Amino acid sequence: MQYQFDWIATVTGEPGRWLWEGFVTTIEISFIGIVFAMLLGIAICVLRMTRFKPFVWFSVAYTEFFRNTPLLVQIFFWYFGAGVILPEALNDWINQLYYWFPGPFAFGGTEYTGEWMLFSSESMSVVIALAVYTSAFIAEELRAGIFSIPKNQLEASRATGLTFLQSYRYVILPQAIRIVVPPLISQFLNLIKNSSLAMALGVTELTYQATQIESYHGLAFEGFTVATLIYLIISLVVSLAINMYNKHFMLQVKY
Repeated sequence: MQYQFDWIATVTGEPGRWLWEGFVTTIEISFIGIVFAMLLGIAICVLRMTRFKPFVWFSVAYTEFFRNTPLLVQIFFWYFGAGVILPEALNDWINQLYYWFPGPFAFGGTEYTGEWMLFSSESMSVVIALAVYTSAFIAEELRAGIFSIPKNQLEASRATGLTFLQSYRYVILPQAIRIVVPPLISQFLNLIKNSSLAMALGVTELTYQATQIESYHGLAFEGFTVATLIYLIISLVVSLAINMYNKHFMLQVKY
């Protein structure tokens, strides 16, 4: 008997609601992860460029460790391992965040109450793992961008009286970030796709919800196809942003 596809049932009713919830959770995790990954990446890159050896050794160890260990293992570490060394009061506070912050995408009259999944301990562990893992790659991308800037710009900024940190903040980093925006966006896109690993902790993101649709409604092909298309749309939007940047805002560095 030939399989009968039911696309309408996949995007409406309970399956459709699950897919929307998964999409929202994926965007929440990815957006916060990107923000913290960028901040951490900039900090690690600046430490790597200093002349203070302990900072350099720390930044090298940081990038090499997190770039060369599996992301899934890091997610499990932050969830199962990190909580052991945190104070009990801090663990209790983290667990309460989930109930204190209502989410912006509530569905009236349904079981979904709109809480921000980001504030569950599982989601926070995933966000930390994604941010730390991606920041190691971002730091290396930024370092490559800094090396593409003529050294005399740093020397000139220091000659005007700026400190080392001020020189990087106002002169070097703004140029480096503009140069490496295309590879940075690729890292952001990788983070969004890597957020699917959150299902390992039971976080109800997009991939998890697709498995729910398969388990409860038997719509395996349809559920995973729609989830794949959603990821594809996100990727195409990011790719379009990269192309627009390259066309209109690419910074040309002259030597």
